[in-house]
Amino acid sequence: MIKFFKSLYVTPRFFYALTVIAVLFLISNWSTPLYGIVWLFVLALAVLVLLELTMLYSSSSVKGERILPEKFSNSDQNEVAIQLQNKYTFNIEVAIIDELPVQFQMRDFFRKTKIPGKDRSTYAYSVRPVDRGEYIFGKLNCYATSVIGLVRRRYTFNNEQMVKVYPSFIQMKKYDFLAIDNRLSHIGLKKIRKIGHTMEFEQIKEYVVGDDVRTVNWKATAKHAQLMVNQYQDEKMQPVYTIIDTSRVMKMPFDGLKLVDYAINSALAFSNIALKKSDKVGLIDFSNKIGNFLPARAKKTYLNTILDTLYNTDTKFLDSDFGLLQAMIRRRITHRSLLMLYTNFEHISSLRRQLPYLLAIAKRHVLVVIFFENPELRNLSETEATNVPEIFDQTIAQQFEFDKKLMVRELQQRGIQTVLTAPADLTVNTINKYLEIKAKGLL
Repeated sequence: MIKFFKSLYVTPRFFYALTVIAVLFLISNWSTPLYGIVWLFVLALAVLVLLELTMLYSSSSVKGERILPEKFSNSDQNEVAIQLQNKYTFNIEVAIIDELPVQFQMRDFFRKTKIPGKDRSTYAYSVRPVDRGEYIFGKLNCYATSVIGLVRRRYTFNNEQMVKVYPSFIQMKKYDFLAIDNRLSHIGLKKIRKIGHTMEFEQIKEYVVGDDVRTVNWKATAKHAQLMVNQYQDEKMQPVYTIIDTSRVMKMPFDGLKLVDYAINSALAFSNIALKKSDKVGLIDFSNKIGNFLPARAKKTYLNTILDTLYNTDTKFLDSDFGLLQAMIRRRITHRSLLMLYTNFEHISSLRRQLPYLLAIAKRHVLVVIFFENPELRNLSETEATNVPEIFDQTIAQQFEFDKKLMVRELQQRGIQTVLTAPADLTVNTINKYLEIKAKGLL
């Protein structure tokens, strides 16, 4: 009996009917013949309620299941499917209340769908996580009602399902496909002109129209009595490291996503591209101390190790120690490598404090410092000011923007490669810089 009452709910239609009956009873005080008619309405309502209870609590029922993917992709839209089966012989309307993980902060999930008798239906919706970790879904509550629509019967399914949110593998696959298809320029990655012959020798072949005449092999030409040229391929197995600053400066959110998560998503996509280019990839994260260190490897399966490591990487509320980073790189990375450093500087003074360490790293390696511009400040500086407070705010925003450009110039003057980018364009600009360095043979 307790189970019966826990699953029984009345609908707004039932309360509307009661309201009408109450009003009619009030009016019947001045119209005596109406009193008997109102009691007929009460009887009809009771009969309809009993009829619907009999229909809903018969041996037939509703079956439901929440279908979750094996893992969610951070900062992307991930689809969740709800499969419903109507075992009743009549049509029903199902109200769905899904208990979403606390990270989404959604307490108003309510959907309705209609299912014909003895039929199935699938309802799908999307969620966008902005934090990595374990997400626990609660109960899937389904409230079934017939065409009468006075009472509902609740069904509960899938209590506490857990899914892990990983760095954006959807973004990784997107850029992986474009790289294989040689169409990176279609999404904003510019074509890079190759300078000189900073490439590995592959083979000697016959000259065909269009080959670079500077690659003619005169000894082979004399031997075969026809023009022969050297064929080159991109240098492979070059060590490339992604270095992620996990200090408090990377805690700043844009569009709900922290800078460190933008960096992690970009690092995963970038590492995948580097592996496709047959380079060796590694990973370092640091703040006031060194966190994870993955030595550079060229195995395709190494991407899974990188993914699992990035899954557990998070920011700390501490300042970063670039001196410790420089000492670790000098000790553990002995070969000349490409170092892609994700960090952020808001003031020119903060950059100058770390500049000696960056210069020490750049003496032995190709260092690319990747930091962020603030889209909100850019929008503020471009907005027309109409009063003194707005002029003041706009001036401060322009000063911050100028400081960012000054940082880029100061780093470049000292031979350090830079990428200043909006968070949303981070992955594109990072891969573009990597391709530029590869094409120019700077490593």
